[in-house]
Amino acid sequence: MREALAGLTTRGRSFLAAAAAALVSAIVLGEKDLLPVALLLATLPLLAAAAISRTRYRLTCSRVLDPRRASVGASARVVLRLQNLSRIPTGTMLLEDRLPYALGSRPRLVLERLGSYQTSTVAYTVRADVRGRYEVGPLVVRLTDPFGLCELTRSFPSTDRLTVIPQVTALPEIRLAGEYAGSGESRARSVAVHGEDDAATREYRHGDDLRRVHWRSTARVGELMVRREEQPWESKATIVVDTRGTAHRGEGPTSSFEWSVSAAASVALHLRHEGYKLRMVTDTGADIDANEGDGEGAMLDYLADVKLGPRGDLTRLMERIRRRSDGGLVIAVLGLITPEEAELLGGLRRTGSICIAFLLDSTTWLQLPPTQRAAAEQAHEAGALALLRAGWRVVGVSHGSRLAALWPQAARGNQGFAFRAAMAETVSTGVNP
Repeated sequence: MREALAGLTTRGRSFLAAAAAALVSAIVLGEKDLLPVALLLATLPLLAAAAISRTRYRLTCSRVLDPRRASVGASARVVLRLQNLSRIPTGTMLLEDRLPYALGSRPRLVLERLGSYQTSTVAYTVRADVRGRYEVGPLVVRLTDPFGLCELTRSFPSTDRLTVIPQVTALPEIRLAGEYAGSGESRARSVAVHGEDDAATREYRHGDDLRRVHWRSTARVGELMVRREEQPWESKATIVVDTRGTAHRGEGPTSSFEWSVSAAASVALHLRHEGYKLRMVTDTGADIDANEGDGEGAMLDYLADVKLGPRGDLTRLMERIRRRSDGGLVIAVLGLITPEEAELLGGLRRTGSICIAFLLDSTTWLQLPPTQRAAAEQAHEAGALALLRAGWRVVGVSHGSRLAALWPQAARGNQGFAFRAAMAETVSTGVNP
């Protein structure tokens, strides 16, 4: 009863205030006819509170999210199913599902009388323009009397999680030269041409049989290399996501980092659907195998939550990639890099991988004076040329670039960068390209 009295609405409190005013007027003015009026005005909200406090509805609620993973800008449908488990029919109920601010305002739904053991379903839609994981719920049910004098609140503790993944772009089919591919479009033919003993080597790992050391490759590379025991005829790819705070510019959904996260998700899903065995690695330590369990879902969940961090350690990133790399594609979505960092990344070519970089000039996400813009473009080009010299294919990305239009360049690299790299090599060596 105490909770019901605390739940009196503005209308119910007004009735009590009017009853008090009528009672005072009856005493001060000697108008005894006001006493029944005061009694009636006070009785109505008290009776409503008593009736609400004795209400013992037995309700169950379940919530379904369709889909549970939605892309940025897409809508998801939330379906609420309520069932009355008692013989007592309910009155009109106001339903309010609690939502985070990013999903919009809290939906308020009116559910009419729910009969004995009856089930009813209501639904609403949500939309998020920022990726992330959002708690939906708990559901709050507001019970009120027919006159709206008293209102009680009941809530269901259960919540559900809506995952808003980066926007995924459909990519055209192209032929990518991969290592030891079997199920995809980009099969390497070196094993079939040269034979199993001559074609494929990898770095020596602790525990490898020394009889498998390939001395010719060891002399050429400068590191101990061993023959592969067998050639896995399947396409493999490693997606590298650059999460360094110093590599990206801009804020919010329009920043260069959001472009790179969306690009990584698009490329990963495209290659996965093409039959590639896939890994995703970041400079902050994440290493996700998309081939185990719900690996694709785990990868999307990670990209829904990934944030910019402090300056990453590219050396550890290199070790992490090379530790489990058996050739194949390495596709990196990179922000600003220095020539020194580009030379460090060039070490990935020693694993026999085909390395492709989508190199973002993240300064184009800012408005810079002409002098600073020229310096930024020069620094971006220096990093790109260093990657090209290290054997990478480089696709330049600037603000406003569309991934679907850039994707075909991954098969050959950026023609402009390649030409400038050849010219720079000509100038430095004095030999015609």
